[in-house]
Amino acid sequence: MTTIRSIALVTNPLSGHGKGALVAVEAANRFAAHGVQVTEIRGESAAESERLVRKALADPDARPDAVVAAGGDGLVGVVLQALVGTGVPLGLIPGGTGNDLARELGVPDDTDAAVATVVGGRTRAIDLGTVETEESGRALWFATVTGTGLDARVTLRANALRWPNGPMRYTVAALLELTGKLAVPYRIELTGSPDHPDGTVLELDAVMVAVGNTRTYGGGMLICPDALIDDGLLDLTVVGAMSRLEMLRLLPTLSSGKRIDHPAAVQYQAREIHLTAPGAPATADGDPAGLLPAHFRAARGALDVLVP
Repeated sequence: MTTIRSIALVTNPLSGHGKGALVAVEAANRFAAHGVQVTEIRGESAAESERLVRKALADPDARPDAVVAAGGDGLVGVVLQALVGTGVPLGLIPGGTGNDLARELGVPDDTDAAVATVVGGRTRAIDLGTVETEESGRALWFATVTGTGLDARVTLRANALRWPNGPMRYTVAALLELTGKLAVPYRIELTGSPDHPDGTVLELDAVMVAVGNTRTYGGGMLICPDALIDDGLLDLTVVGAMSRLEMLRLLPTLSSGKRIDHPAAVQYQAREIHLTAPGAPATADGDPAGLLPAHFRAARGALDVLVP
């Protein structure tokens, strides 16, 4: 248990297309009602938000008892870059489009209940993943899923859409992306896999390859159905080459949060994964992470999160 007397409340005004800002105001009022000192952080960009969180954590005499992200998984991803390794726990106030980490940990959508969860001070150690691409220039922390290929293109497209709101945005984006090229050749290298020897190499054409620390992304899409957030492993879901018609049949299953039942969808686990594919983009926690090739590592117990 952690005593919560002060927090840094991080907000992205664009989370959930404006929902995050409204949730943050409500959360700040509720924290004040609980007698918690609130320092609000509103960066104009991801880089500025990360810098401001680092600044808030730099002074040991004024360091908050928790850093609270009032938004979605993208905002959580920004906060992680500054928070990991400080010993300060993360609190979650869901206010984004997907909120998959909050859902995985049972953090309630209701703002009052989410605030009460933070104030309650109960922590859980969870794994994180890192992804490093040449474009990012550093290892980026992620908490949920890194998508590559079609699902990354869908996420980037969904982030740009103004309509519809909520998880349905990902379905619309997927339908738009299906007009382009689907499968590309992937090279997948596994290290520390419980089922495959180190150095296992898979070469195949795939529509998308997702690396998951959690089971879902995109607001509940069950892409890595067997992933555990505290097992020290990353889960890998490979969706092999298939026709547009087959993908159209798969979309309702994925969008409804059901397990994919298709021979082209195969799951693996490993501590480290290296992916290579020509021109395939990657997204981590819903934000751009560069182009493949990319190297992934699991970090066991890397973060404490305030949970019910």
